[in-house]
Amino acid sequence: MPRQYILPDLLALCPFPSGLTNPHYKEAEESRAWINSYGVFTDKKRATFAQGNIELLASHTYPYAGYKQFRMCCDFVNFLFLIDEVSDDQNGKDARATCNVFLRALRNPDWNDNSVLAKITKEFRARYFSLAGDNTSQRFLAHFGDYIEAVSKEAELRERGKILSVAEYLPLRRENSAVRLCFGLLESVLGIDLPDKVFADDVFTSLHFTAVDMICWSNDVYSYDMEQAKGLNGNNIITVLCHEKKIDIQAASDYVGIHFGQLMDRFMADKACLQSFGSALDAEVARYIDAMGQWVIGNLEWSFETKRYFGDNHAEVRRTRVVTLRPKEEPEFDSDDSSEE
Repeated sequence: MPRQYILPDLLALCPFPSGLTNPHYKEAEESRAWINSYGVFTDKKRATFAQGNIELLASHTYPYAGYKQFRMCCDFVNFLFLIDEVSDDQNGKDARATCNVFLRALRNPDWNDNSVLAKITKEFRARYFSLAGDNTSQRFLAHFGDYIEAVSKEAELRERGKILSVAEYLPLRRENSAVRLCFGLLESVLGIDLPDKVFADDVFTSLHFTAVDMICWSNDVYSYDMEQAKGLNGNNIITVLCHEKKIDIQAASDYVGIHFGQLMDRFMADKACLQSFGSALDAEVARYIDAMGQWVIGNLEWSFETKRYFGDNHAEVRRTRVVTLRPKEEPEFDSDDSSEE
């Protein structure tokens, strides 16, 4: 019998508005064309990239964004998937070198090594800084450095075949998931620029990381089959739980469902007891918190509407929550690009 596991019903645990999409969704498909125009993917990876339908993810997670802001969000999420696809095929040393190109090009408008990756980064940079306030842009650059470091470390761990403990994995996953960066776009989209004192508040920090964790844990349980087929499942909470707790995939999936529910309870409790920052600022903070919640449910909905994780069976998987583990994929070889498998 094929190996199967049942997904936890995470959508049932979400009290946030569902089914929201951005009216500019179809227009922003030009974002995918922008990335593809640089020819950085092999044919197989280009097809996988298209199946992911990243603009649909942005449509669900930034449904209130105007066109200019929405296009910037689509560009960034496509940009993140580019980093993910490139670094997944590299060893620790090469991934760190590649990631440093992205980081330098983003942080310094005058830096350029004339690579395609630098050019893509600079084009995104121009769009982002035309919309971001001073506070949010400084936080974004700091978090991007944390993200690049975490992606590089993930590649090094993969090269060593190292599986982290749960305690070690959680802080790494918060950063290499890039969810904090996606949250970093919220202020630009909402037209606000929150002061640092909001992000220094303990309860707000708890809200922030709780939302990040809900997205990371749900993404891991949904993406596990795809990642295990590619041999990339070391950076996944399912693998970490199975290894540390000596349990099977189904027990790990059940564990994710229970923990997600606990995270949701914490998020709602923190939201109810957050201190006041003053009436004008409170309204902006409330919009930001609601936007984090929208990211949680929007990511869940996208996961079942795209072929990225469940292939042609995505609608059936959403209905039954049954995932049948696919066989291991053969590695891809491309003589024209030594960075690819």
